[in-house]
Amino acid sequence: MTPIVIKTIQFFLSLSLLIVLHELGHFIPAKLFKTRVEKFYLFFDVKFSLFKKKIGETVYGIGWLPLGGYVKISGMIDESMDKEQMKQEPKPWEFRSKPAWQRLIIMLGGVTVNFVLAVIIYIGMAYTYGEQYIPMNSLKDGVWVLEKEIGDEVGIQTGDKIIAVDGEELKSFNSVFIELINGNRITIEREGERIEKEIPVDFISTLIEDEDKVRFLFYRTPFMVNNVPDTSHNKNAGFRPKDEFLAINGEPAVYRDQVMDQLEQNKGKDINVLVRREDGSEGQVTASVSSDGKLGIVTAPFTMEEMEQRGILKVETETYSFLESIPAGINKGVSTLSSYMKQLKKIFNPETGAYKGVGGFAAIGGMFPDTWNWPAFWATTAFISIILAFMNILPIPALDGGHVMFLLYEMVTGRKPSDRFLEYAQMVGFFLLIALLLFANGNDLYKWLFK
Repeated sequence: MTPIVIKTIQFFLSLSLLIVLHELGHFIPAKLFKTRVEKFYLFFDVKFSLFKKKIGETVYGIGWLPLGGYVKISGMIDESMDKEQMKQEPKPWEFRSKPAWQRLIIMLGGVTVNFVLAVIIYIGMAYTYGEQYIPMNSLKDGVWVLEKEIGDEVGIQTGDKIIAVDGEELKSFNSVFIELINGNRITIEREGERIEKEIPVDFISTLIEDEDKVRFLFYRTPFMVNNVPDTSHNKNAGFRPKDEFLAINGEPAVYRDQVMDQLEQNKGKDINVLVRREDGSEGQVTASVSSDGKLGIVTAPFTMEEMEQRGILKVETETYSFLESIPAGINKGVSTLSSYMKQLKKIFNPETGAYKGVGGFAAIGGMFPDTWNWPAFWATTAFISIILAFMNILPIPALDGGHVMFLLYEMVTGRKPSDRFLEYAQMVGFFLLIALLLFANGNDLYKWLFK
């Protein structure tokens, strides 16, 4: 199967799971409080259904429009906008007849299930896979800035050691990207000196402009020869497989970034290269640099084990017993939610330009890997579940959070908003959601067409 097909299958599998469980979060407490549920649908059944079957008083079905799902609860003003039912006298089994605290539990059920599901997934992943990461403080000679223009904007240079963001010490190299996006201030160590720098308010916008450059940092890797092609101008220079560069013209050239800088400075010239042979001995090689700064050799990749052996970095693996995985999963769920809230805060600040990165279905589908990978699938599903939980609890009419907002108002003041007010609020919320949906998917279309 092609990568796009694999991504699509993962997207719909994940989305279907999350929608069904979210709606179960409403369905179960509604049933416990003896509230009638008329419909339980995966996806929307505008005009017709792909499948439906009535069991008891509830019609279970699958709609054709994959924009979500819903449960239709009797006596509730929701997306069905069933005004005729609301004109009749309240029945004991209707939502509007139940005490406010019961209605509140019913409305909070969906987001609660989404968050709990994410935590359960994180617990399972911690127990099954553990956590492997590169400690930030293990990078012997700092980071490699792959995109100098972006590095200059945020104030990071090759060789810098990134210590903290907003005063919080960075634990993992992989976390540096999301922390820079969410953060406001960075602490780095450069040549033994600690430096504080403000992260530009529009730094997110800079990354969004060219998403291929988002991961503009990497750990520094040594430069080692794999082979020299017969067509290379340095075929007879004397390079051997497994030669590791140590210096060029007497200047340190251990890492790829150092070698690339030296080649740039010596275009069209001969250079003297000090290398370490596979047997540990050292040798000198005189080579020619082409006019475009190339040696014409194929380099060999380094494994993490080889990097560790050379003391360049460390790879830590944390394993968890079942009991240890529970707090680890909870902490992961809370930290993921906290991180997402920081991102959303920046989206609502026009100065950051973060709104340019808002994506729709294509962006969500793009989060899944090109090949089937269960750890990646579950990690992405957990993250999307966190997003659904938070987005649904926002106090916007037509979302769970809008209903919760009006219920809290009723519980505090003792006055229930009128049905007419709730109808208008539902319509306003619906149009807001449609506008957001069009904007998000419009962003996807724009990126596809012009980037």
